[in-house]
Amino acid sequence: MPLGFSIITCTWNSEPYLEASIRSVLAQDYPHIEYIFVDGGSTDGTLERIRALTRPYKLIENVRGGISRAMNAGIAAATGEIVAHLHSDDYYLRPDVLSTVARHLEPGRQGWLFGRMLRDIGGRLLPENWEAPRFSAERLLRGNFIAHPATFVRRDLMLRAGGFDVNLKYAMDYDLWLKLAELSEPVQLDESLTAFREHEGSLSTRERIAAMEEDFQVRMAHVGNRRLAKLMHYARYHVRRQRAIHAAAGK
Repeated sequence: MPLGFSIITCTWNSEPYLEASIRSVLAQDYPHIEYIFVDGGSTDGTLERIRALTRPYKLIENVRGGISRAMNAGIAAATGEIVAHLHSDDYYLRPDVLSTVARHLEPGRQGWLFGRMLRDIGGRLLPENWEAPRFSAERLLRGNFIAHPATFVRRDLMLRAGGFDVNLKYAMDYDLWLKLAELSEPVQLDESLTAFREHEGSLSTRERIAAMEEDFQVRMAHVGNRRLAKLMHYARYHVRRQRAIHAAAGK
């Protein structure tokens, strides 16, 4: 039985970027796709663009309370074995992304998979300027190197992990990866699967320091009572934070 994918796209006044995201899903050569939209109350034409789709879809409207609640609402509505979140300013790079993921997940019972992601700045795709480490739970605890739009998780494993923490504003994905890592080791692909459109409205662009601080809080929560590990993580965080402050001041 082929794997079914539930692709969840969260939107809120996303009309300028949504077309490219939708087009990348419709272009997939893999047929078993459930398409779910979760909207936070858009007023800019987003809903009209979704309703213009000629293929089946689910639309959950007026989900308030933050992106984690929206993503969890999508998971609750999903019926596919594999869940992926592709936000309105993300898109798949090739038509064979989902078939590639299915090929790696179908042979066994691996719980999840992640690949790489490119940045789209003004329509120009920029390659990553660093090499992602090989996965281990300990390496992940040092820093998040998993790209959310390029991550695919079995729905039953996602539910076992508890979904996204609604109390987190920035690091909800990192927190979930750490919880998943305690349950199952992922398949790691070195190829780029998705693109993230970086623009002035991007949360990571606007509030990088706040996001770093929440990442650190999540990391400390997962370290537990290991005193030496806590000290090492605090030292790394302090250095990274100072570098980010200096970089922002130099702009």
